[in-house]
Amino acid sequence: MNLDVSVLGAVLAVYVVVVVSPGPNFALVTRLALGESRSTSTGAILGLAVAATLYAVAAMSGLSVLITQVGWLARFIQLAGGAYLVYLGINLWRQSGSRNSTQPTSARGGSDFGSGFRLGLVVNLSNPKAVAFFIGLYAVAIPPGTSVVTRAVILAAGFALEIGWYTVVTQALSRRRLRAAYQRHARALDRVIGTILIAFGIRLATDR
Repeated sequence: MNLDVSVLGAVLAVYVVVVVSPGPNFALVTRLALGESRSTSTGAILGLAVAATLYAVAAMSGLSVLITQVGWLARFIQLAGGAYLVYLGINLWRQSGSRNSTQPTSARGGSDFGSGFRLGLVVNLSNPKAVAFFIGLYAVAIPPGTSVVTRAVILAAGFALEIGWYTVVTQALSRRRLRAAYQRHARALDRVIGTILIAFGIRLATDR
């Protein structure tokens, strides 16, 4: 087995910093962990990880370079992703005004693993910044001659990091006291998180 530990370590060191940084993924997981069932949160975490892995595979295979070079396609993905985040934020604002504070409500409706998975998948896939991240990271940290084994381990480790980090966040936020506090202030917190998603969406759609 030809595993390049130095390349693996360099990639994962950067990956960890990016994964734990606040962003739309973190805002989404926070909202689901506080106000939804554990099944919905678990589905969303898996969706986020699968989407990140798909982008990583695309970067390794060169497909992501094609996306960035086709100007209209990259711009379309950027606008669609920004619009989707704005939609989620507005939806949280609308639900916050009519929701029963004792009942959880998903950002898209429903409270099960499948709806959570679709939500996490779409949120991460609709972020073209992920393409830029993986292209930049792999172009710098992974030499052209890196073995298939090393690349496969990088993919598996990245997937595990996504799952692990957001699972830790979910477990921490799912504690009874935090969920009870959320239920008491659900409307205000939904509006705060909704505003964050809207801000990320606008920034994503207008960033050149």
